[in-house]
Amino acid sequence: MALIHRATIVPTKIDLLRQWVPLQPWAAGIDAGTLEVVDAYRFDDPDGEVGLESHLLRAADGTILHVPLTYRSALLPGAETALITTMEHSVLGTRHVHDAAHDPVYLATLLRTVLTGGTQAAFEYAEPGPEREVTALVHGTGQAGADVPDVHAPSVDTRGTDTVVDVGTAVLTLHRVPLDGPADRDALVGTWAGRAHPAVLATAVLHGTAHGG
Repeated sequence: MALIHRATIVPTKIDLLRQWVPLQPWAAGIDAGTLEVVDAYRFDDPDGEVGLESHLLRAADGTILHVPLTYRSALLPGAETALITTMEHSVLGTRHVHDAAHDPVYLATLLRTVLTGGTQAAFEYAEPGPEREVTALVHGTGQAGADVPDVHAPSVDTRGTDTVVDVGTAVLTLHRVPLDGPADRDALVGTWAGRAHPAVLATAVLHGTAHGG
């Protein structure tokens, strides 16, 4: 479950994304000066400490962008360059917003979801009130019960519109611009409003497998 608070957040998530995304190398050549929210999905941190939220945004030229973030109560040690900003949350206090490609908790959760055929977390609201409509649905293409290796300190690289992350036991590729499916390897795929056929959001290749080199 992803616990959702009805909170005031400063700056808002879309404001920080509009400032940060156009500066990223994977957004080069994309008209990201104006970004609109399509939807977002969350994963569940088993320890309940780190917020794991992936945003789907539409750029001015119609390109869909996939932007995973993590929210922490303190700076992720050793990942100062991954810090996007801090925001003030009216319930949780100061939250440190990181590029999820550098966050081991997100990477471990993504790898597990991909390899075991997992899904996004269901929302649980901390306070009463209307529930937001969720159109983004994601799942891994792997099999339940599959072995999931540990994740080590990530090495992050940009290749075109992809962020490629080597976690020691596997290579995870975040497609910042989702690809048309089907994937030729274990993947995270998803649909959202206006997208009827699953797009490939991320892939995972274990070291030592045919695709892993």
